[in-house]
Amino acid sequence: MSNEYRNDRDVVNRRSRTTERPIIYREDDYYNYDEAPRPRATQQRRPAGPGYEQQRRAAGRPGPGPQGRPSARPGYAQQGRPGNPQQGRPAGRPAVNRDPYAPGPQPDARLRRPVQGYAQPGPAYEPPRSSGGNGGRNTPPRGRNTQPPRGRDNESRGRNAQPPRGGKAPRRKNPFKSFIKTVFITLLVLLAIVLGLSFFMTKKAYSLMTYEEAGDLGDAKLTEDGVTNILLIGNDSRTNGEDGRSDAMIIVSISTRTGKVLMTSVLRDIYVEIPGYGSNRLNAAYAWGGPELLMKTIEQNFDIPVNRYVLVNFEAFANVVDAVGGIDLELTPDEVIWLNAYLNEYNELRGKEFGYDYIYQLEGGMLHLNGAQALAYSRNRYIGMDFGRTERQRKVMEEIIKKLPGTVIKDFGGFVEALCPNLTTNLTFTECYTLLLRAPFALRYERVSGSLPLENTWWNETIDSMAVLGVDFEANKAYLKENLYYAPKKETEEAEPVE
Repeated sequence: MSNEYRNDRDVVNRRSRTTERPIIYREDDYYNYDEAPRPRATQQRRPAGPGYEQQRRAAGRPGPGPQGRPSARPGYAQQGRPGNPQQGRPAGRPAVNRDPYAPGPQPDARLRRPVQGYAQPGPAYEPPRSSGGNGGRNTPPRGRNTQPPRGRDNESRGRNAQPPRGGKAPRRKNPFKSFIKTVFITLLVLLAIVLGLSFFMTKKAYSLMTYEEAGDLGDAKLTEDGVTNILLIGNDSRTNGEDGRSDAMIIVSISTRTGKVLMTSVLRDIYVEIPGYGSNRLNAAYAWGGPELLMKTIEQNFDIPVNRYVLVNFEAFANVVDAVGGIDLELTPDEVIWLNAYLNEYNELRGKEFGYDYIYQLEGGMLHLNGAQALAYSRNRYIGMDFGRTERQRKVMEEIIKKLPGTVIKDFGGFVEALCPNLTTNLTFTECYTLLLRAPFALRYERVSGSLPLENTWWNETIDSMAVLGVDFEANKAYLKENLYYAPKKETEEAEPVE
């Protein structure tokens, strides 16, 4: 057996042991090894010259083609190319045989067997080279752009998954980050809803109120040093806008420094220094200069900035109590009697018959009061003088504040229509909107109520035939400063030494 035969047999044996047919790669395609043409020996072509074509035709070979070599397509030369129909053989002459110099025929598409993963050009992805018995002939050339195998999801392969197109593995979503993102978006949506509802509520309420400036006091800041002071003036006028006496004065202070909401009643008989008018009772400042002069008088004598006010008349006070559904208070028998007496005047003002809204439980106790009854109760100054009257006013205010949030949620429209038309203020729309946004936080503050002057800091005097109250202003100033500006100190117990 010759060496050539043994070599051919060895080649046949190696082919039979391979699992796949070997592939020969070319520029843009590949062919089955069995059907691929074998390379031919390079032959020197002779240039065409005189008599060369006749010699080849006599030998049974076709003449030269359009590119200086015999044509491989029978019948193509008869028609010629566009623009040069004289090239090639004469029309109608059939081809004698196949051109030996033409490339081999293209293999049938049925014989092509693409290997998964190397059929289409793709990103720079190179799978591991084969180590089988075919000597690595199934491995694509290095540096060739191919794609990973198709028909199988890479994500289902687990840790051995091949990288996707682009050469980067997919990033898994962090569940913690997704949760934080969801919570953040939810909070933003809720915040937008709260701000929108607050804006709508403020706009509706402010459109029913009466805005009236108080000189240049409105130019000052609403909050100074973390404290917001608003003066509530109870006017004894029966209709909105009518001048009357200041029947009640309560300073509502919201302090972010001490975390307190301080409601301080100021007695109207305090003998004070009124700017530009000398000394007189405090309520005279309202009669002479309205809310502006009253706020300046309080600021000068008690050393706290007061530059915003809300004026409330009888009608508004009674309506707000009815809007919250009434209040529950414990009354003594004497307070019930005086309540019915004050109701007579109010019934006459509103055109009601004598005895309307009377309380016939004369023994007192826990009673439910409507708006008219609460107004009559808070105006009584025959029990406890002015100190008792201001204390009853603060009790009514505290009960209203307790029931206010539920009333706003259930019937905001009814509450606003009952209260706001009877209010006059120098607060702007922006300031009212700010106060409404701060209200939920202020409701958690400690509520402290008191009156000025403090106990044991006043005495009765008669000046210019007027019964007035002399006051120790320094002691009362210290009380306001302590509750509004000085945060309470944390008490620490020192450990006793161990013997």
